[in-house]
Amino acid sequence: MRVYVPLTLSGLAEAHRTGELGAGPLVAYAVTPALREWYLSDDVEELEYAALGRAALASLRLLAADAGAARRRVVVAADVPDGTASADPDRGLDPAALGEVRVTGAVPLAKAAAVHVDAADAEADVAAAAGALAAADAGDDDAQFVVDGAEGHELLWYATQEIPNLVGLGD
Repeated sequence: MRVYVPLTLSGLAEAHRTGELGAGPLVAYAVTPALREWYLSDDVEELEYAALGRAALASLRLLAADAGAARRRVVVAADVPDGTASADPDRGLDPAALGEVRVTGAVPLAKAAAVHVDAADAEADVAAAAGALAAADAGDDDAQFVVDGAEGHELLWYATQEIPNLVGLGD
């Protein structure tokens, strides 16, 4: 099963150092039944893109909680064995939990298929969005507009062999 793990650049550096994305259980995003129902598409690529977007928002939340982290969203796409990732049935259609799964056990970095990271020109918008996230969550339309500004930036795709170069960005 393909999962999308939200991180920061410092989290990616830690994963590179330890060889794993997390010891588990960890929160990731995937194509879940609830995401399928919400997105109303049968196109697997579109659904995976939606799961990636949910993980990018979770990465933004990590940035909002860590003022010292480089202002770039990071998502690692990884393949985990079927059955190790499961959605919480009690949160099924909760808009905040769409696509969210819990992955049990460690996720080796070797299982990563790709890394998605914001470009340098997104940093100002991502920083503003991280600062506006709490107000957006509280219903402030102006703050939501700022958050949407970060979501307007496409995450760039990187091969896993490029991780050593990427983690140098976070130093």
